[in-house]
Amino acid sequence: MVSAVTEGIKVSVRTEYQAEYSSPLQSHYVFTYRITIENASEYTIQLLRRHWTIYDSNGTVREVEGEGVVGQQPVLEPGEVHEYVSGCNLRSSMGKMVGHYLVERIIDGKYVSVAIPEFTMVAPFKLN
Repeated sequence: MVSAVTEGIKVSVRTEYQAEYSSPLQSHYVFTYRITIENASEYTIQLLRRHWTIYDSNGTVREVEGEGVVGQQPVLEPGEVHEYVSGCNLRSSMGKMVGHYLVERIIDGKYVSVAIPEFTMVAPFKLN
């Protein structure tokens, strides 16, 4: 698991290879990632947007941007945690993702760019 903290907001990521949905012979590798967002700041925040850069070890780079996460724009009070699972498909057995969330502090409307730490996705058979 990797983590990053921005202005008291901690983002942690854990990845898992999904062999049952992958097809290495067709260069199709599926990974899931579990994100945990912990609001350790003193402010109530709302997650508005996400931005990802996805790197495939074959040289492909993709950008993904949009509202919220998995259809939600969660509000987190101080001390609250939001967790979700999403996925990514790659054309090679290794890659990485990095990004940020745009959150708004409810009390004053200040926008904060919260770092999502870079994490790798590696099919287990590559580790042997």
